[in-house]
Amino acid sequence: MTSLIPQRLAELGIAMPHVPPAVANYVPFTRLGRLVTISGQLPRSDDGLITGVLGNGTSIDRGVLAARQCAVAVLAVLNEALEGDAERLAGCVQLCGYVQSAPGFTEHSTVLNGASDLVAAVLGDRGRHARTAVGVASLPFGVAVEVSAQFRLLG
Repeated sequence: MTSLIPQRLAELGIAMPHVPPAVANYVPFTRLGRLVTISGQLPRSDDGLITGVLGNGTSIDRGVLAARQCAVAVLAVLNEALEGDAERLAGCVQLCGYVQSAPGFTEHSTVLNGASDLVAAVLGDRGRHARTAVGVASLPFGVAVEVSAQFRLLG
């Protein structure tokens, strides 16, 4: 099970992305005791960042894809934090998702299902989590979604 995350992503047809270095004064993850906190991850595709405002020209399907891509990045950082050893993972504690959205947009939860569903598909029962889905006026670089996470380690 030590290669669980890259293996499960590959089974879903998703390549494990490289974890880019932080671009400011922060780190991709921190560890405090058995808690691993993953910094907010942005949605990247082969074409670059997935940008847009939900409810103002960006479809819910594109938002779901953006959230899914954020989750891929979260899992890549988690794999790095675990040093590839998924045996150390007790489970996902929480996902926090931010959706760049127009006033009146109310489908934040639907958008964030893209991230939640992927984490559950990759980690199984250990991927079940609490979640926050929030609409915001803007996000870095104009991305449609940003997702951060917390995971608990065994022992």
